[in-house]
Amino acid sequence: MPYETAGGAHEIASRLGHSSAAIRAIADQRAFYVPAEAIQDSDSIRKRIHPRGDFAAPPVSERLTAALAIDGSHVVEQVRDGLPSVLYGFAQAAAAYVDLGVLESQKAERFVDPYEIEGAVNTALVTLDLPVSGAFTRAGVDIVTSWRETINELFRQKKIEVNRLDQPLLDLLFLLHGVPDRPAATVPVNCPNQACSSKNVPVPPAGTDCDACGVHLFPTDALRIHEEVGEEGTNQSALGRLMSVIELLALVGLATLLWKQSRQRALPTTLFIVDGPLAVFGTPAKLRGRALQYFQAMGSTSPGKAPYVCGIEKSGALVDYARQLARHDILEPGNLLVCDEEIIARVVNANNARAYGKETYWGRKFVYRALDGRVVVPTVPPPVGAPYDDNGGKAVPADYPTLPAILDVIDRTGSSMYVDGIIPVAAAHGKAAFPIGVGTDVLRLVATKRLGLDSSGGQADPVWSAS
Repeated sequence: MPYETAGGAHEIASRLGHSSAAIRAIADQRAFYVPAEAIQDSDSIRKRIHPRGDFAAPPVSERLTAALAIDGSHVVEQVRDGLPSVLYGFAQAAAAYVDLGVLESQKAERFVDPYEIEGAVNTALVTLDLPVSGAFTRAGVDIVTSWRETINELFRQKKIEVNRLDQPLLDLLFLLHGVPDRPAATVPVNCPNQACSSKNVPVPPAGTDCDACGVHLFPTDALRIHEEVGEEGTNQSALGRLMSVIELLALVGLATLLWKQSRQRALPTTLFIVDGPLAVFGTPAKLRGRALQYFQAMGSTSPGKAPYVCGIEKSGALVDYARQLARHDILEPGNLLVCDEEIIARVVNANNARAYGKETYWGRKFVYRALDGRVVVPTVPPPVGAPYDDNGGKAVPADYPTLPAILDVIDRTGSSMYVDGIIPVAAAHGKAAFPIGVGTDVLRLVATKRLGLDSSGGQADPVWSAS
């Protein structure tokens, strides 16, 4: 290498420089089963494919005119030279509102007007930061208590602020446990004390003490994120769970805003899109049932088929499988694949495919190949019932009346920025993503200031202070 080291010698290649190539070579010599590479019984798959004509696009006067996409990202950084165990985490969620009418008008122009495109997209952002490992909110507490206290304070102080929506995350958490016009008075919490067996303790917004052991319970303990936190490691998984909860609460807040302020006009013409499936994984998974009940309650008091909600997956086993189907021309442009029990069994190689997703998903997965050839995996909630249950759930497209309008928006908003991308999600991702290089340097500086580790030796600001 041309670089000279401090000792005067030249830099040599890392011993791990060819590790990925070596691992691939080893893997090629091993025998294992990959469903996405084994497309079998294509005739059976074709029987589950519906042409675009079965989902006629709504008339022009009834087409959705706006899309509101939500995306999140998180990162963990080392913030103390010489102390690699001191880690600080950042998580943020962004919402991007896209005027589809402006996009349609620009398609007809010879040259796209960047000013018009910029004006068609409005974005908002909520950010969180906290010590995730090797650093604590205060002396004398363990890492689990540190996380619990920090999440409680963050949810009380951080707000979703868009137009007339100005609500703390804690308010949105109680709203999710209620109905659109009436938040819940309490949330169910399992006592975090491992020596205590109290379950589903009703906790009000102010918190309460456990009757059995006296430990103070926070309403945010209902998320159970602290159960994934450990003394060692990055705790990046727990931070990811926190980010997914923020995304869900942002969706709840923004959809409820339109439901309250413009139920007859804006709500029936807006598609809400979550980047990723409509699912809640890990310890907060019980929010899945709350999300489904909440939006079904909203639908029962909204005009027409509103609200229109879907998730868009960009990666995963089903996405890989869908791309293979498109590559083999089994799935052609305009086709929708119904992912029933048999398709699920093929993709996830599960013994109990009938009960797949019943604990995590609040929307049903479909595979759609857009008219321009893009492959998209949307998840769509049904207006009644569960998308997945012990009996296979609702796999029939007729159980999802919002599906035609959702497919129409997917066809109209193709993006070349990402493989199989759509414009609203790309806009939200651009707002939520942490920049590489300079961006992470800035985050490291912010974390150093928060923890009081800067050279000035000053006292640290509270980790939950506004960023």
